[in-house]
Amino acid sequence: MATAAATNIEDEARQVRASMRYVDEGDFVTRRYVSQGEELNTGTYSDHEVVIRDGMPIRDHFALDTHGFMIAKSESAIADFHDKDEVEAGYEREVEREVLRLTGADKCVARGWMLRTSADLTEHARNKSGNYKHAGGIQPTAGEAHVDTNEATALRMAEMTYRQAFPDGPGFKRFLVSSFWRTFSPPPQDIPLALCDGRTSFGGQEKNNTLLIVDEFPTGDALTAPVEGEENMLAATIFSYNPEHRWWYFKNMQRDDALLFKFYDSDHSVTWRCPHSAFIDNSASNPNIRESIECRSVAFWE
Repeated sequence: MATAAATNIEDEARQVRASMRYVDEGDFVTRRYVSQGEELNTGTYSDHEVVIRDGMPIRDHFALDTHGFMIAKSESAIADFHDKDEVEAGYEREVEREVLRLTGADKCVARGWMLRTSADLTEHARNKSGNYKHAGGIQPTAGEAHVDTNEATALRMAEMTYRQAFPDGPGFKRFLVSSFWRTFSPPPQDIPLALCDGRTSFGGQEKNNTLLIVDEFPTGDALTAPVEGEENMLAATIFSYNPEHRWWYFKNMQRDDALLFKFYDSDHSVTWRCPHSAFIDNSASNPNIRESIECRSVAFWE
């Protein structure tokens, strides 16, 4: 009965129709090149119209281990998220505390933050400084349905993080790689974040998308030429279109609203991942540019 009631609550939510980009099915090289202020995927992608439901009126309905995501009230002491020194000094510790509070994990280690915006970053990308590091900067909004790790990447990240942070620790029984995400521009935002109910994410084709951080994008055949050791590099999971994917967003998010969503949970008895992407919300009246900050972390149960 409770399941039926939950389904009714979700089915009655306000809906918008929007374009969502998915990787095409087929056999081709999939890589994501990242440089200052710009990103480039190899392979072919197509846009599909999807239904995205507004979860804000039923925000307390969503549970991390059921949907793969949740929204929570979370105030931040950071006055200016564009002040890199201020963010570096305090935000990761805030995120660690919040992840522990929301998950009940024993330990949490933040793994870096990034600003994302729907504003034009052409000039930012043009003024490259070289030796680009994919952390603590500003990048465009996400462009396709994805999860930022695959299983191998998540396992390596968890083992390395625990070993470095807790060298004398007893080890861990469970780990969770996640993103703690908030928008700090006023609502409504023009390109919000959409989250896919993780329980619906297993139909359709999936591919690994290797992350390559570069100062300049290669061109022509060099984009897909063999790269030594690619099988051991960081890689995301990207998804082909499936009509069963059930998408959500939270309209008019405020600065103290935070989304916590899963990249990979080693406990597969619960919902263990959450595909996500940005989308253009054509239902928003006079929307503002979206500015957001995301912070990844690994939480551990010992």
